[in-house]
Amino acid sequence: MNSIIDHLRSHRSFRKFQTDRTIPKEQLDAIIRATQSAPSWINGQQYSIIAVQSPERKQKMAELCGNQPYIAESSVFLVFVADFYRTYLASETHGGSLAAVENVDALLVGATDVGLACENTIIAAESFDLGVVCIGGIRRNMADVIDFLQLPKYVFPVVGLCIGYPDVEMPIKPRFPKEAVYFEETYQTDVTDAMTAYDETIIPFSTREGGISWTKRVSAFYDKDYYPSIAETLKQQGFLMKDKN
Repeated sequence: MNSIIDHLRSHRSFRKFQTDRTIPKEQLDAIIRATQSAPSWINGQQYSIIAVQSPERKQKMAELCGNQPYIAESSVFLVFVADFYRTYLASETHGGSLAAVENVDALLVGATDVGLACENTIIAAESFDLGVVCIGGIRRNMADVIDFLQLPKYVFPVVGLCIGYPDVEMPIKPRFPKEAVYFEETYQTDVTDAMTAYDETIIPFSTREGGISWTKRVSAFYDKDYYPSIAETLKQQGFLMKDKN
């Protein structure tokens, strides 16, 4: 249809990178500046990005994220944090209470701003023929990541992003049929057949996960509290303090 649509529909994740190549500084600068053009609620820009590039620190981040080797192999590992520290400084300047960060809505705002910024980063990086993979494991040991990156109060990590030069080609993983995720006027709950069909479609593309279906994999993920320490860490960072009955 057009080059932008083609670009978006060709996205895939890469988990093996060429370790002898470094992204030119001007390209990384262009990627970050493109990231800053992402929309945000009230133009609050409630995110920041920490670039981890030294081999030793990337290795440590790989360990903190559950021993994921592609973090260490990437040219740069970007950590996207929900950031209300600048908001705290603004509140201090103008005598504000910062009470809103104690409401769960602040977490939604921060996570949404991070997600929009991260997607801009992905698109910009891919425009330079770079490969990427998102890392949700950044939340596995959230308190340790906060210490390692020296994050102040009102800041917490949401997602990581490996960027580098792909060392292997990867197929484009099929998504749900449009009818399973796009509804007109009201939500449609009759998606069982679409899920069943997708289970069969995705199995050949899920060898890394053990060749299992989407429903089985997702069910297993959500069968337990995956990162149980997050709530307490967020409280220590200044979030989720209100106890409303």
